[in-house]
Amino acid sequence: MAQSTPQAPLPPIKIERSGPVEIITIQNPPFNVLINPVLDGLADAIVRAIQDSTVRCIILTGYGDRAFTGGANIRVMVTKDVEGAREYSAKGQALTNLIEHAPIPVILAVKGFCLGGGCEISLACDFIVASDDAVFAQPEINIGVIPGWGGSRRLPRAIGVARARRWIFTGEMVPAKEACKEGLVDRVVPKDKLMDEAMTLARLLSSKPAVALAAAKFAVNQAVDASRLIGLEYERDLWGVLFSTEDQKEGMNAFLEKRTPLFHDRADWDERTKGFQWKEWEDQKSIFEDARRETILDTLDRSQPPEPTKKETKQPSSV
Repeated sequence: MAQSTPQAPLPPIKIERSGPVEIITIQNPPFNVLINPVLDGLADAIVRAIQDSTVRCIILTGYGDRAFTGGANIRVMVTKDVEGAREYSAKGQALTNLIEHAPIPVILAVKGFCLGGGCEISLACDFIVASDDAVFAQPEINIGVIPGWGGSRRLPRAIGVARARRWIFTGEMVPAKEACKEGLVDRVVPKDKLMDEAMTLARLLSSKPAVALAAAKFAVNQAVDASRLIGLEYERDLWGVLFSTEDQKEGMNAFLEKRTPLFHDRADWDERTKGFQWKEWEDQKSIFEDARRETILDTLDRSQPPEPTKKETKQPSSV
């Protein structure tokens, strides 16, 4: 019997050109998990594209039909301590910042899953074109952490605070059509039309004056949130702190072991939340307590019968 030849591993990043459009594909099947070679290769490809004056637009996509990317590498994350987690967060934030600040448009073409760090990459892109089977999520809460690559800043900006809370607090999966209604996705198309639609948009953008297009991108980003990068350090600090908790270890190990996690309750709350910015909450609690006392005193004061007024006695007029 003939023996099959083992297939050579794919390079982590594939780069193609179509006129002024650079197509960058993440290749780590089956789910294109964001291992370090993928992150490094993606950053290098974007930098090279920006430095090439003949590139007018970038399309990011993922290999195969199952996912743009299933997110960051949990097998790597589970071993990290607080400082290692902060460094990993800083690397992901640097990548998403690079995409957001690119002076040329970046279009994301999504099939299948776009989860976790992949969803955070999508938030940094200028346009998201999704196939009708695409699914988005920030599921980090289910493994004991939060988005750490800028998601806590960019998602509220993209879809509003109320919807962002639902995504981040629940970790639920959001179909492409719903994500489009919420304002994250630009358009949803059949899977077999995805790259054609993304390329049509890329060519349209490439036909615009490059300097004016860069100015338009920077102006819109500034108008939406002039202080958008300020909160990234706080996100990074919180993400790092969570790597000192038992819930993070339990959540990630349960994911890798394919079982339901057993999270702790709020025992030892003060110890387990060191590093959180509780001062604002303490200040508001004090203000509330003061206001409540004033209300109680005011209510008691109004419930008392009025003191009797002294009758004035008529004094004889002087002569």
